Amino acid sequence: MKKIFYIILISLIPYNAYSAGSDSSEDTKSNYYKDAKKLVKQAGKFEKKEKADKAKKLYSQAFEKLEKAYKSDNKNPDILNYLGYTSRKIGNFEQAEKFYLKGLSIKPDHNGINEYLGELYVQTNRIDKANERLEVLKNCNCNEFQELELIIKTRGIKVY
Repeated sequence: MKKIFYIILISLIPYNAYSAGSDSSEDTKSNYYKDAKKLVKQAGKFEKKEKADKAKKLYSQAFEKLEKAYKSDNKNPDILNYLGYTSRKIGNFEQAEKFYLKGLSIKPDHNGINEYLGELYVQTNRIDKANERLEVLKNCNCNEFQELELIIKTRGIKVY
């Protein structure tokens, strides 16, 4: 009777089993994105400390992870946003713009993409286009609007 009780008890305990050769590819896919976000955050800390070389290296590493995440989830505007952001941070503005625009084709009202694309336009002296992004954000009641507005104003440019 005790054996039956123990067998029933053990069978009720949930557990996950993975064989040595198993690959939890869903976890791996999402981990690329999560790992990239962590690298971006670390890079930002290095930027604040004015350690540009270290920051750029981390942005490059994040970009590589994001490319892998994008291969398995190419309709995710958040991944495209980060691909654009990391590209911009390493100085590849043309590539960054392509990623941002692709993200907006999926989700035109994505606050982050609109803000960062606006920042890219400011960096590349296309203030009219930056103001267009600001116009898209004007009714969002979000930080992205305020941050882009400040960046445009800081440049001494009239905001839309």
